[in-house]
Amino acid sequence: MAEEENSKRKTQYEPLSLVPSKRAKHADLVESEKKAVAGPIQFTEKPAVIEERNGEIEFRVVNNDNEHESTIILTGLKRVFQEQLPMMPGHYIARLVYDRTHISMAIIKKPFEVVGGITYRPFKGRQFAEIVFCAIKSTHQVKGYGAHLMNHLKDYVKATSDVMHFLTYADNLATEYFKKQGFTKDITLPKSVWMGYIKDYEGGTIMQCSMLPRVRYLEASRMILKQKACVQDKIRAYSTSDVIHQPPKQWKNGLTAMDPLSIEAIRATGWLPGMDELSRLTRRTPDHGRMLLLLNAMRIHSSSWPFRQPVDQDVVPEYYKVIKEPMDLSAMEAKLDNNEYDMPEKFVKDAKLIFDNCRKYNHPSTPYVKSANRLEKHMWSKIKAIPEWSHLEH
Repeated sequence: MAEEENSKRKTQYEPLSLVPSKRAKHADLVESEKKAVAGPIQFTEKPAVIEERNGEIEFRVVNNDNEHESTIILTGLKRVFQEQLPMMPGHYIARLVYDRTHISMAIIKKPFEVVGGITYRPFKGRQFAEIVFCAIKSTHQVKGYGAHLMNHLKDYVKATSDVMHFLTYADNLATEYFKKQGFTKDITLPKSVWMGYIKDYEGGTIMQCSMLPRVRYLEASRMILKQKACVQDKIRAYSTSDVIHQPPKQWKNGLTAMDPLSIEAIRATGWLPGMDELSRLTRRTPDHGRMLLLLNAMRIHSSSWPFRQPVDQDVVPEYYKVIKEPMDLSAMEAKLDNNEYDMPEKFVKDAKLIFDNCRKYNHPSTPYVKSANRLEKHMWSKIKAIPEWSHLEH
């Protein structure tokens, strides 16, 4: 691990400059075949990228090297993990964060606050590393910190070691994040490489990310945007979407049912009936992401312990005789994943059902009802912070 000895400093690789792209010229082949030049490619940067460029945050690689500053950063990182991963024992988190075989990349916000990070363990000679913990403070999760952190980690690991693959065990609420960062549930790394080297977490899903040697991940979004712009330029060059076709002759005396493929102009576009089915597939709205964050905030809250799983009928046999419409956070998670919440009102209705069921079955003085009251209060505090949900009633 000699390559990591300068870990208390900022990451030692050179991220590519985030200077705006130069103007991209292209030929727009219209009927007159005149040349045209496109304007600059617009690229909306995440707040995390802007804050790093402005010096408001920085990314540091640290391990337990007995340096005072490293210890402070690791302690801050440990606290973030303990806050955001309440299901994980605190002593277990501390042991791995301070373990000298593990390395951490922390996000430091000025003046000196740890707001997130990743702890991982590289396996020398096996070309893979295990991501043990990954968390961002809930107040910074909408700024793109998580994605920017993962991109920093990929570029750093590639530049300083032989690691080309990441493995991690993700719980149900984390799998969506890891998917967005290039992880998959399809493990292509031979078991002989990793089996027995990483800990098996009950209830977690093992996921893998294989990195590409020639890709700079901090620039990946911009590269994809440029490629997209080039493809769109080619499409425009050969597109006939500006051509206006006359209505079919059969409609001269009024509209009548017709086979779309009997119309020559439609056939020329290459349209097929199956394309309509694809266009009707469910697409997740911005509210889905907000509901996912809210559900995660509820699940990790210290008062959520009675509501994370369904009530065990063997332990409480009378429960389902009283409660006819049970609900719990795991059921809400499944419904959210299946796109059953097409609006936040439905999400909140199920959440309130959890609390109402609890109050109906339990006495107000029990810890269950007290937990329900605290968690409901926490939920509404999060909802009030979402301007788009201001219409929701308490």
